[in-house]
Amino acid sequence: MLEIRNLSKNFGPLVAVDDVSFTVSRGEVLGFLGPNGAGKSTTMKMITGFLAPDRGTAVICGHDIADEPLAAKRSFGYLPEGAPAYPDMTVADFLRFIAHVRGLRGEEATARIDHIVELVHLNEVYEQRIDTLSKGFRRRVGVAQALIHDPPVIILDEPTDGLDPNQKYEMRGILAAMQAEKAIIISTHLLEEVEAVCSRAIIIARGRILADGTPAELAARSRFHNAVRLEIEPVNEARIRADLAALPDVATVETADDGHALVVMPRDHASIAAGIAELAEGRDWHIGGFAIERGRLDDVFRSVTTPPGDHELPASSAEPAN
Repeated sequence: MLEIRNLSKNFGPLVAVDDVSFTVSRGEVLGFLGPNGAGKSTTMKMITGFLAPDRGTAVICGHDIADEPLAAKRSFGYLPEGAPAYPDMTVADFLRFIAHVRGLRGEEATARIDHIVELVHLNEVYEQRIDTLSKGFRRRVGVAQALIHDPPVIILDEPTDGLDPNQKYEMRGILAAMQAEKAIIISTHLLEEVEAVCSRAIIIARGRILADGTPAELAARSRFHNAVRLEIEPVNEARIRADLAALPDVATVETADDGHALVVMPRDHASIAAGIAELAEGRDWHIGGFAIERGRLDDVFRSVTTPPGDHELPASSAEPAN
């Protein structure tokens, strides 16, 4: 439903997007993930025709955005960066205006607006001016206008920015409810967003795609994949560390971030849980907790987005940008 072909964009000497290509099929929710300045919003602007690429194009439901811009734009709904709207309009007037622009009239427009207002929970602010709304409600209005014509492709630039935890949960439910019939892209730098709603994720940095896969596939690239977290009695920690380090597939034994457990790191993602369990039983260790890690997206994110030469930075100073 969406095919991106070799999109590139320079701003003077700055390479903002560098030969980006990918496809999105019906039923996919693609998380477009990257640090600030990675090229996410610029890519979305080119896909939707708001910005002309230097090279490449986007094809939406068979329509090239350059050759058939109106047909392509009828096929998608777009929430731009910042969720722009007309601030002096009420929510009701703005959604009626967008419905009219999208070709909806009469009872069809009324029914569609009513449905979207209920879906995105805008009833309580429906008659308020947009410039009086909180950031979270303005974001909801932006999502509503993107969905109002029931497009097959949905492109949302940070749809949960400014929402409180309950509102984020609601928005994730909305995306999940639409997933089967739509092709959806959400741009985000929130790793928990990708894990919560996305069936696939692309990591982009410095204008280039660096990783593409399901959240589970990306997490499996983490050095924590198949690591084991052990909660032990501190009095026995030194002896247990030595015994664990002697296992053939154990690379290192580290202290967990919270300081209350050990994290046993495998060599080359080897499965070490059974060997640790057997060792613990044979030595009669008193284990308070035993958990196998599937991997950490934040670890993969740092690994692939940190520029060469900067990987020696400690993890605490290399968190994804907010």
